[in-house]
Amino acid sequence: MLKITDKAKCCGCGACENVCPQKCIHMQQDEEGFLYPKIDLSCCIDCNACVRVCPVLSSPKAVDQVPQAFAVAAKDEFLRLNSSSGGIFSLFAERMMEQGGMVFGAAFDDEFQVKHIGIHDRSDLGKLRGSKYVQSRTEQVFSEIKQLLLSGRKVLFSGTPCQVAGLKNFLGKEYEELITVDLICHGVPSPLVWQRYLAYRKKRDGRYPPRRISFRQKNFGWKRFSVSIQYDDTEYLEDLNHDKFMRAFLTNLCLRPSCHQCVFKTVDRVSDITIADFWGIERELPSFDDDKGTSLAIIHSVRGEKLFASIQSEVHEHQIEVGRAIAHNAAMISSAQMHKKRDAFMREISDEKDFGKVVDKYCHVGFLRRAYRKLKGVAKKILLPTKK
Repeated sequence: MLKITDKAKCCGCGACENVCPQKCIHMQQDEEGFLYPKIDLSCCIDCNACVRVCPVLSSPKAVDQVPQAFAVAAKDEFLRLNSSSGGIFSLFAERMMEQGGMVFGAAFDDEFQVKHIGIHDRSDLGKLRGSKYVQSRTEQVFSEIKQLLLSGRKVLFSGTPCQVAGLKNFLGKEYEELITVDLICHGVPSPLVWQRYLAYRKKRDGRYPPRRISFRQKNFGWKRFSVSIQYDDTEYLEDLNHDKFMRAFLTNLCLRPSCHQCVFKTVDRVSDITIADFWGIERELPSFDDDKGTSLAIIHSVRGEKLFASIQSEVHEHQIEVGRAIAHNAAMISSAQMHKKRDAFMREISDEKDFGKVVDKYCHVGFLRRAYRKLKGVAKKILLPTKK
């Protein structure tokens, strides 16, 4: 059976919970707020399905095709300004729903925690739009997707690289009706840290609940990682240098242990399309740099090519050599370096100490600036595709 002796070896994708024929695996939150599988030994039949489906133990095969990279920005200015970067995900989602398909992605629930949901109506697309810098709960989404695919329904699934790998392993075969979109992921912060932050903001702002939360509001421009929490009569708005949660996130104080040893950091992916912010656009393609957001799209498969072709009339796009495209996006191939005081920070957050004081204690501004530069820094060792 699946035994988690090293938490860095579990990405929390939930594939094991979905695949268990006895329903004896449940994802349980640890003291840091991350989910790990808990097995009820009384009903386990030692079938090893959970072991076989684990993407960390057995990563699915990457797509056997040379990737293509594009800088992309939606022509629709409203869509672009309300997206984290260039608005490409929303266009992909619209195309899928126009064909009667379902779209799955990360959304806030009623308590502003993050979980994966499925939508089929364009009016719900705003729930999935925009970055959610918290690890999402997949729950029974993988099982739901399988049933949709077996019924012949088209599905678009977006998530972190480990979630896409977990879904692929769970399904066990390729489906022409499925398109997967993963992200160039810095790492996933703890849901518990996010919960503590929300409680801190409630106390500071004197308001609750929020009407809307955005991690990438563009009031100060695309590159400033501005957090917006909108209430009925006021708004909290701060950039990465001043918002407490973003400071903890970008200095790697609250990431999942597996994010520091990520096995999915590679150019060749199991997804059909990889999307990200196009960091370095001001150097590679200055004409795209208006500080409103530019997406990087890396196409890995024929299915991905077809979906991308279907939106090209609605975007400004420019093809670019893959090495140049990821040269300033080190997170494509490199795991986040663990902060040397990460464990101490997480212990203090778990003890419910004052959130702001704990962040200030462990996250000095000088270190934050260095971390931000590194986040957008040059990837010095780029493994270029060699497939034929």
